[in-house]
Amino acid sequence: MTEDDAIAETHTVIVEAAQAGGRLDRILADALPDLSRNRLKSLIQEGNVRINDTLTLNPSAKMPAGSTVEVDVPPPDDPDPQPEAMELAIVFEDSHLLVIDKPAGLVVHPGAGNPTGTLVNGLLAHCGGDFAGIGGVRRPGIVHRIDKDTSGLLVVAKDQATHVALVEAFAAHAIRRQYAAVVIGAPYPGKGEIRAPIGRSSSDRKKMAVVPEGRGKHAVTHFDVQQRWGTAAALVYCRLETGRTHQIRVHMAHIGHPLIGDPVYSRWTNERRKAFPPDALETAQNFTRQALHAGWLGFRHPATGKELDFESPLPTDMRTLLADFDRQIG
Repeated sequence: MTEDDAIAETHTVIVEAAQAGGRLDRILADALPDLSRNRLKSLIQEGNVRINDTLTLNPSAKMPAGSTVEVDVPPPDDPDPQPEAMELAIVFEDSHLLVIDKPAGLVVHPGAGNPTGTLVNGLLAHCGGDFAGIGGVRRPGIVHRIDKDTSGLLVVAKDQATHVALVEAFAAHAIRRQYAAVVIGAPYPGKGEIRAPIGRSSSDRKKMAVVPEGRGKHAVTHFDVQQRWGTAAALVYCRLETGRTHQIRVHMAHIGHPLIGDPVYSRWTNERRKAFPPDALETAQNFTRQALHAGWLGFRHPATGKELDFESPLPTDMRTLLADFDRQIG
């Protein structure tokens, strides 16, 4: 899974000698009694379980002794979301999948605090009875999520076979994803790679952080500066090699260039303020969301084999931000 506002809990289970040869879902049900077997089966089929760092989608996999199983448990979604008519920006659709251009402010999944008005509710209304039993129920197959306040492209499966194929493609890093981000400061050199594991912050359980090797998940972001406004700010393209929760936001903050408008990972130091002219500083500090847009998405269609590539232009608020910087920063 990719970025999502909600942070998953990760549980680690070691398969004991007495459990060797047992089914994965049964072993997990014994080890994690707070989760039902049906819930665990869904987590496996949705790409939230890894065996020895390798994704598995098979609840009945036979487990060797000593295997390390990691289970990511996101906050529970509404088990029975209802269709709600809403205007959706559909970039591509066929009988197998859709590509949606999500606006900032739209939550992907219904859950605590957002029981209605989500992308899933809108998809159920748009597609009617087209969804064919993702994870055993009739619902859209959300292959990857992006934060509520991040805009841009995401792909949604309509059937179980497409969902499984796309989850496997994400795990194999075969999905091409690039984001546009406006950051504080101007990264130098202008092109590079951030290779740093990401896990839950030890100081704030509601945040993610770069953590020591062995404690978090492998995470790699490639960045390329497209435009600088002095030393104040920059437009950066970020290509995801992996997809961890809040990955771009955490990685860019880690190298000293947090996203403008990020309410969680950005902090305005005196040094950062001094790099901005007064008007530009006001513009940057008043930007009401993280300046992040999932602008490019590419993948091989699981059914047809055709390579598909999609591009979404910057939304109005980010275009306005860049135009203001052009005018305000000499």
